[in-house]
Amino acid sequence: MTTAPWRDPALPAATRVDDLLARMTLEEKTAQLYGVWVGAATDGDGVAPLQREMTAGSFDYEWSALVTLGLGQLTRSFGTAPVDPALGARALARAQRRIIAAGRFGIPAIAHEECLAGFTAWQATAYPVPLAWGAAFDPPLAEELGRRIGNDLRSVGVHQGLAPVLDVVRDPRWGRVEETIGEDPYLVGTVGSAYVRGLESAGVIATLKHFAGYASSTGARNLAPVRAGVREFADVTLPPFEMALREGGARSVMAAYNDTDGVPASADPRLLTGLLREEWDFEGTVVADYFGIGFLQTLHKVAGTEAEAAHLALAAGIDVELPTLRCYGRPLVAAVRDGVIPEALVDRAARRVLLQKCELGLLDEDWTPEPAQEGPIDLDSTANRALARRLAEESVVLLDNPDGALPLAPDTRIAVVGPRAADALAMLGCYSFPSHVLTHHPEVDLGIAIPTVLDSLRAELPDAKVTFAEGCDVSDPDTSGFEEAVARAAEADVCVAVLGDRAGLFGRGTSGEGCDVTDLDLPGVQAGLLDALVSTGVPVVLVLLTGRPYALGRWHGRLGAVVQAFFPGEEGGPAVAGVLSGRVNPSGRLPVSVPRVPGGQPWTYLQPPLGLAGEVSNLDPTPLYAFGHGRSYTSFAWEPTSPPSAELPTDGSHDVTLTVRNTGDRPGTEVVQLYLHDPVASVTRPDVRLIGYRRVDLAPGESRSLTFHFHADLSAFTDREGARVVEPGALELRLAASSAEVRAVTRLELTGPVRRLGPDRVLRCETEVD
Repeated sequence: MTTAPWRDPALPAATRVDDLLARMTLEEKTAQLYGVWVGAATDGDGVAPLQREMTAGSFDYEWSALVTLGLGQLTRSFGTAPVDPALGARALARAQRRIIAAGRFGIPAIAHEECLAGFTAWQATAYPVPLAWGAAFDPPLAEELGRRIGNDLRSVGVHQGLAPVLDVVRDPRWGRVEETIGEDPYLVGTVGSAYVRGLESAGVIATLKHFAGYASSTGARNLAPVRAGVREFADVTLPPFEMALREGGARSVMAAYNDTDGVPASADPRLLTGLLREEWDFEGTVVADYFGIGFLQTLHKVAGTEAEAAHLALAAGIDVELPTLRCYGRPLVAAVRDGVIPEALVDRAARRVLLQKCELGLLDEDWTPEPAQEGPIDLDSTANRALARRLAEESVVLLDNPDGALPLAPDTRIAVVGPRAADALAMLGCYSFPSHVLTHHPEVDLGIAIPTVLDSLRAELPDAKVTFAEGCDVSDPDTSGFEEAVARAAEADVCVAVLGDRAGLFGRGTSGEGCDVTDLDLPGVQAGLLDALVSTGVPVVLVLLTGRPYALGRWHGRLGAVVQAFFPGEEGGPAVAGVLSGRVNPSGRLPVSVPRVPGGQPWTYLQPPLGLAGEVSNLDPTPLYAFGHGRSYTSFAWEPTSPPSAELPTDGSHDVTLTVRNTGDRPGTEVVQLYLHDPVASVTRPDVRLIGYRRVDLAPGESRSLTFHFHADLSAFTDREGARVVEPGALELRLAASSAEVRAVTRLELTGPVRRLGPDRVLRCETEVD
């Protein structure tokens, strides 16, 4: 028996794919360019707006006839409805066997799923949201998270994960802030790249999203136009994607929904081909965000027909239409047959898809879709939960504790009040399976154990007398519960007020995709509830379970303590309770600034001089708690050990060193941050920006030495001509506990010519701890 060259694993992948493409019909090639969402609802909006309208046409295709041509992707067979993991794995395997048996070439589909804060499947671990990853400032832990999620995906037959989100927060009123890692591109890039490395190490394709500019939408409205300037786009939006490709090894990129300066990302060849492939040498696949190609016709109005939308997207560089076929199906085939769309564009995209399938082993004759194990599949293992607990504990931020209200005494009287205290869903973001899908299946249980803050605090402090009153709903205006809440608080030694968000989708929550807000006041009447609790005179410990920062200046100086957790996942209750009891010494740091006032100041810390407080405006945008801020139950002393000044060429490097000592009486973790200040540049620059950081664990009395290896490339920015340059002149490297808490300064003088940098520039400040 002679094996065709495309089946021969001994041959180079490019040779195999070229042989296969030459044998395929136009219809078979286009079949590799779309997915099929078998579980998508056509009788309602499902999990997303316009789902019914955008999927209805795809069901004109009979499955049995469709798969005779082959199939590029299978969309969310686990993430659309609750299904037992083992049964789902067997069902996916059956679907793959049918695809293999039906087509001339027997090529299976790539199965993809969401994995933003864990595998979005029933009974799978719900980890903290990415904003909590940012708060942990711990890339190695993010890498472990990605690896563990990837292993779970692979165990049920999934090849591609639609994560991470690398959008940099530009306006915290945007609903999807919870999905981001933070407001600083270096933090987003380093943590996001680590997650990518973990996911890819498990053999799962990581998909970077949303490329690019999505978080810079006008007015913080979902899908609103982006009007960012060239330098903001180059210096804030793009670096995390470049880092995740170069250092993370991501093999897929998802085109964003937005348009920038009038050009939709899904129809932008300069972005998806010129920058991504020609400048950055990306060789993987570009996939559409769900319905993004169809939106070129229906929302952006840059295409008049499905075929025109397909042409724009293919020419720009989108290889795969997701979640199902609309434009890359019959409309594309007909346009190619009519000579309107060059078949070469189909060949280009199909080649990329087939190369990826070759990498995954899907072109090998011995590939099997069967699950690796028989019997039950545990997607919420003890090891998973331990990792979820560790990440949750590291991500909790102690914002304030001025009078030592925390830790709580073990035998005190505690009134727990608030709409987030006794609700398991208070722990979860909008892309968790319970929040994303189970709202459509109220008859189905959560599938995982999620201890609430109330239950966890009772378990944490068994000798305390704990009472509870909800007080109000998250978003309902009813205040009738205030009276009981105030009564419980007045009877207690301390009141723990657990307030925050309800994650949801498209207006069904206070945080999440399509849940944008007009200002940063606490949702509903929760601010009024907090006022009423404070008025009792009983110390109030505010615990926030949110997907974004909220303005807290109204209560500054009036609260016993403030604890911030960003949707900390299924183990978030015990993590928060551990911080309240003192079992956990908080080490989280803010990945986003916390504003002082709720309205009129959509602000991140990356501001040039005129973006800061000054005499030119009566409005002061200075945050109440700065980016990078976080307190501990112990204390630390910093001793700089490197010279306070140095000179180096514009292609040189310099080490910044210090010793950190735990001067308290309990173990703790300090997060040492390094910021860059550029006093004079040819274009305005942020006053400070993060260029390095490191977590340091220290026992009482212990000290450790840190070294930051600064390279001049880290001072680069985009100049007036659009080139990335390093300019000679003065710089300051600021060792700091936050962007506003500087502990030591090293002054540098860069000498020599202006340097133009290419894609091989240094992206990260390496650190060492002795």
